Amino acid sequence: MPSRSASIWASYSNSTSVNTTLVSLRPQIPEARMRQPHRRSRAPRRRFHATAAFSLLLAAACGAPGDAAPGGGAPAELDLTLDNIHRNNTGVRGVSISPDGRHLAVSGSGPDGAGLYLAARGEDGGFEAPRFWLQGSNPAWAPGGDRIAFSAGGQVHVADVGDVEARPLMDRMEGVRAPAFSPDGRTIAFYSTASGHQDIWLVPADGSTPPRQLTEAAMALDDPRFAPAWRPDGREILYVSNASDYWHDDLWLVDVETGGRRQLTRSLMAMSTPVWSPEGDRIAVFGTAKDEYWYEDLSYIYVIEGPEAGAGASERIVDMQVYATDAAMRHAPSWSADGAFIYFPYLERGTTNVWAVPAAGGVATRVTHMGGTISGVSHTAGAGTVAFVHSSPTRGGEAHVLDLGGGVPERLTSFSPSWRSVAAPREIAFPSFDGLRIQGFLYRPPQLAHGATCPALVQVHGGGTNSYQQGLSLTEQYLASKGFVVLAINYRGGSGFGREFQDLSVEDWLWDQARDAGAAADFLRTLPYVNGKVGIYGGSYGGSMSLSAISLTPDRFDAAVPMRGAYSKLNTLEYTDRLGKIFSVTGHGGTPEERPDTYAKSNVVSRIADITAPVLLMHGELDRRVPIQNFENAVAEFERLGKSVEVKTYPDEAHGFRNPDNRVDTWSRLEEFFTRHLGGCATG
Repeated sequence: MPSRSASIWASYSNSTSVNTTLVSLRPQIPEARMRQPHRRSRAPRRRFHATAAFSLLLAAACGAPGDAAPGGGAPAELDLTLDNIHRNNTGVRGVSISPDGRHLAVSGSGPDGAGLYLAARGEDGGFEAPRFWLQGSNPAWAPGGDRIAFSAGGQVHVADVGDVEARPLMDRMEGVRAPAFSPDGRTIAFYSTASGHQDIWLVPADGSTPPRQLTEAAMALDDPRFAPAWRPDGREILYVSNASDYWHDDLWLVDVETGGRRQLTRSLMAMSTPVWSPEGDRIAVFGTAKDEYWYEDLSYIYVIEGPEAGAGASERIVDMQVYATDAAMRHAPSWSADGAFIYFPYLERGTTNVWAVPAAGGVATRVTHMGGTISGVSHTAGAGTVAFVHSSPTRGGEAHVLDLGGGVPERLTSFSPSWRSVAAPREIAFPSFDGLRIQGFLYRPPQLAHGATCPALVQVHGGGTNSYQQGLSLTEQYLASKGFVVLAINYRGGSGFGREFQDLSVEDWLWDQARDAGAAADFLRTLPYVNGKVGIYGGSYGGSMSLSAISLTPDRFDAAVPMRGAYSKLNTLEYTDRLGKIFSVTGHGGTPEERPDTYAKSNVVSRIADITAPVLLMHGELDRRVPIQNFENAVAEFERLGKSVEVKTYPDEAHGFRNPDNRVDTWSRLEEFFTRHLGGCATG
């Protein structure tokens, strides 16, 4: 099989113009390599006394009474620079509350570096400030609340509360993730790709024997969304599998002793890891119906009753007036201690809160009443407390807890920095081409205070069925600080406005949505402080939207920076990962062969001839969600038409850029490009 020319990639990566014709090539995907695990010796454990350590650290960190923020000390104050945003930004990324509610593990970057921080309940019943515990992230608690497990470096690691170092249980394996303790705490289930698929393996919690594979071809290799769920009696593990059909996400049960498996559900598409009720007689899971659209962030809550019946189990949708937000399958439901209620997050108009609904169905009500966004929700039936990460338009992620008996959430951390020149955006609405009102968030540059007029930018979010949320968006804040009026829009088809709004983009990808972006440009030009120049940018689906908007409404935009976008699904779908395939096929109502007219609408490459604005395209060469062939085909069409286009690719990046140097480079290029083509602020 031919490989891409090194000279072509050198041209992409190091220059800002292209004169090379591109072709689509089938990617070579190496087979997963299996490593033979072996028993590992256990090193002596270093321990600290939790209560004494917390008290000592609390006294040292807090200083004089009343002058400290939660989490120890006031947050750092940083200038709003790209280096600080991508290299020095800190905050909470996740929380995990122990089953007994006595401890809270906090993942993130705090005053003592990146890793896990631990908060213990004090004598007054509240949580003490989290203190650095050990290196790790995204832990799973043992049922007794005395240990955690987490994956790192191809291994499952375990640490007791009080340990300052974790110990690995096994040799390295491919793709290790999502460990989960058995109900008796003796065994840990985890996923690995050592088999060439996403499969569940088991390892003793003391590391006494090597891991053993439990499932066979449970899920596609490139789909790591879900985690294993032990039955409360420990006999079986519940998991999500596409074993019955590549396009299905069904619930299956596997016997821990024999490996025998059985399919449990038939009608739903799972949108979260399933969760057992406290008694083990029911299962809750976010999902969509297979005979309906694959709604994102607008899931039903299903309750599976009679799991012993196998395929005869009842798949009941919980009747309520709202939906559940899965957040790209990162959220999951949880049960109350008595099994009477189900807790879940729900996104509406850019704001996320925790809700509760009777498991039998009924009126859903809010548990939290906060602005901003909530992520990383953690709740266990015996804890009596819900923990979550909250972000506001001016503050990054912080750990919060709320007693389910009622009250106000308590912030436990001050990990995220205080950013200079950051101000909350104004929430506005503007009319689109058909009169539909579109929500937007307007970021105003500080230069306006001195009577300046400035260029404007339209930001189009990624994940066409997702939403721009009211958390801390440092990119928009940065661009505003540099003299751009930025309008981030929630175009039609996104979440947070009900299923009817999301239905507006079904089988209409990148068409009327792109015209919403054109209407945003019209609105910006009505503002007295905009100089008449408007650009557009976005990543992933936002990249697709950016190129589509300047092709469908070419007179609205003066420059565009599409990043990581899918510009035609006609000949790139086969290279896409499984989640990308499901998203694309459901959004178009079928495959390209089945729905050619629908795919023609989203074929932005076919409309490049209509583009008049200058364009800068950027892409990661290792992208599987939106493969590099999208970039190649777009650039080839610009070349064929004799149109100028600036390009930049990143050889070591996939869909979400990880290297801070590359992230800084990306946004530096975007800023320079827009400044060159749109100008800057002017007074007088």
